[in-house]
Amino acid sequence: MLNEEKYGTYDVIIIGGSAAGLSAAMTLGRSQRKVLIIDEGLPCNRQTPHSHNFLTQDGATPAQIALTAKSQVLAYPTVYWESGRAQNVTQEHGIFVVRTDRNGEYFKGKKLILATGIKDILPTIPGFDACWGITAIHCPYCHGYEFRGKKTAILANGERAMHLVSLVRNLTADLTLLTNGTANLDAKQLKKLRQHDITLIEAPLISLIHEKGHVRQLVLEGTDHLTMDALYAAVPFQQHSNIHRTLGCTETEQGHIKIDAFQKTNVPGVFACGDNSSGMRSVANAVAAGNLAGAAANMELVQDNF
Repeated sequence: MLNEEKYGTYDVIIIGGSAAGLSAAMTLGRSQRKVLIIDEGLPCNRQTPHSHNFLTQDGATPAQIALTAKSQVLAYPTVYWESGRAQNVTQEHGIFVVRTDRNGEYFKGKKLILATGIKDILPTIPGFDACWGITAIHCPYCHGYEFRGKKTAILANGERAMHLVSLVRNLTADLTLLTNGTANLDAKQLKKLRQHDITLIEAPLISLIHEKGHVRQLVLEGTDHLTMDALYAAVPFQQHSNIHRTLGCTETEQGHIKIDAFQKTNVPGVFACGDNSSGMRSVANAVAAGNLAGAAANMELVQDNF
């Protein structure tokens, strides 16, 4: 059902109310666009204790940043918030119809911004999920400074492993590479590891011993426990929502929503921003992408009516 009196047709509907979605909403709100944000409250960084590498907010919790951002965005009188999950989107006569999981409720919008995020596919290693985002981490730029000089392991293989090793080696000399099985590395790469005194272990990782998410030891098959302070991990991901696929949005080879320089997808009127369309996973990047998506959506609205 649609409450026409309360909602009518929005200029833009934003699916996802974390950093990217809120940033897009602020840009649109400041252009006096009628905007609806639909969010189910499950950001991928909800377990991360602190956010870093974001000017003015370094060290704040992601929850604090989101709460402040939400209060500032909703201060604009044309921006609205709806709690819930957007289940599907269709188009009717050039208007996007977004249906939610709340009693069949739906909303209409002229443009659509997908800020739906991604979901990490964590390995089924005991203790890993409890440490994820705390001491089992993915990004040296987001977390590396806090673990500088610490005993650090990297769980990865192949080219991805070498990429992470090269970045993390700048932060600590006490570095171990865990390939979790036979190393997919050539002679040149192995020589690089030896040159930088990086230990290579191929034994499978069995479990993480931790205290409230703070890793203490890594248990490897057939070896002694390794004392560690941090574990970087290159884990695969999946899109948090399939809405872009039902709309016909294409993806990159890596699985991100494919966008142009202005956050536009291949589907007219549909934009994407944040982790769902970028390999640069950070709050700062999400805010920048959302700002651009909001401006691009507003420009299309201008062009449609000017």
